[in-house]
Amino acid sequence: MKRRASLGLLALLLKAPETLAARSQASIVAVRVWPAADYTRVTIESDQLLAARHFLVDSPHRLVIDVDGLALSPGLKELIGKVKADDPYIAGVRVGQNTPTVVRIVLDLKQAVAPQVFTLAPVAAYKHRLVLDLHPRVEVDPLATLAREHNKPAAAARRAEAAASAVNDALEELIQKIERPPAPPLAAAPPPAAASRAPVEAPPPSQAAAAMDRLIVIALDPGHGGEDPGAIGPSGLREKDVVLAVGLKLRDRLQTNPNIRVLMTRDADFFVPLHDRVRKARRVQADLFVSIHADAFFTPQARGASVFVLSDGAATSAAARWMAKKENAADMVGGVNAGAATKDAHVLRALLDMSTTAQIKDSLKLGGEVLGQIGRIAKLHKPRVEQAGFAVLKAPDIPSILVETAFISNPEEERKLRDPAYQDRLVDALASGIARYFAKNPPMARKRGTTL
Repeated sequence: MKRRASLGLLALLLKAPETLAARSQASIVAVRVWPAADYTRVTIESDQLLAARHFLVDSPHRLVIDVDGLALSPGLKELIGKVKADDPYIAGVRVGQNTPTVVRIVLDLKQAVAPQVFTLAPVAAYKHRLVLDLHPRVEVDPLATLAREHNKPAAAARRAEAAASAVNDALEELIQKIERPPAPPLAAAPPPAAASRAPVEAPPPSQAAAAMDRLIVIALDPGHGGEDPGAIGPSGLREKDVVLAVGLKLRDRLQTNPNIRVLMTRDADFFVPLHDRVRKARRVQADLFVSIHADAFFTPQARGASVFVLSDGAATSAAARWMAKKENAADMVGGVNAGAATKDAHVLRALLDMSTTAQIKDSLKLGGEVLGQIGRIAKLHKPRVEQAGFAVLKAPDIPSILVETAFISNPEEERKLRDPAYQDRLVDALASGIARYFAKNPPMARKRGTTL
């Protein structure tokens, strides 16, 4: 009897580590992929903190991630189907059990990347997140991109003219052959110079700044995105979706003026950290920065549009201070790599110190014009431009405003924000406010050496 009890106890002790290991393994809550031209983000959400190691492999390009304390599960295998064919960075995903407690994820890449792999603590509706950010090794120059956009119409016109000329030449040659007998053969003419056949190219990056001197550059910043949905209305309308729709419409509206080019801090559903939004605007030496949001409050009765600018001291109201705190928390929800953001936090503090009275004064002028035009089509939450310490408004040399288009938490205003016709009226108001500002405050020549 004692012997059987001893054997049972021994078996239990031998099984204990296996049982404890099984219990300690994390469970996958969700997997998400956010593809964008700027970068692709992969998020693995779990009920426990995940530890991961990663390394790159070339020929072909691959990113390998070993995740500890994890067993292969149907939830994790869903990652394979999340990758779309048009993802700029990921060609495919393979997932396998490398050891009993380690899952290996292999991302087959379309290009070389500079990966960032980090974890995020639970926040808002999220549990623990393991984040894989795939950035390009060479960052795209936004100023060169805007210069290419500026030259597209002229280049297209030249190509159309050349094509029409070629067709006319061919018709004339055919008519001459019909009307005249063939001439005796002549020596072959030398081929045309290579330069005459070369397609019209956009200016190289070194000429981009010079090309942009003739233009007004406006940075439009649809708030939130990707992992950060922003506020959510009673029927489920997400702030990140409606402000992106408004931002894209406003971009198209503004660019009907051939002298205006628009930089979008995001043009799809992906997350952009607050400091990156400021940095993007400064890299193109924007003349204006307009951040677009939809407000929310604890009760559905709150309503009306607002316009905010940066404050060089205390907020102008408790509501403005609360709003700035809420918007500044976007990085926590959207997910910023703390290691990479340490330097950027110093940059943001430096930018705030650099913010000048002139910048805030110009921002108040811009905000006043925009608020006045919005007041023609919608109820205003406050009749004046408010000020607070919004991180996204801290570019020291760019007049910057944050527009809260309406309270998405109010059922009536949520319905308006969902309505494309109302979005169009809102876009007209924003564009008119911007035009009125420029009519009274013409932009100066573009500055040199102010990019980050």
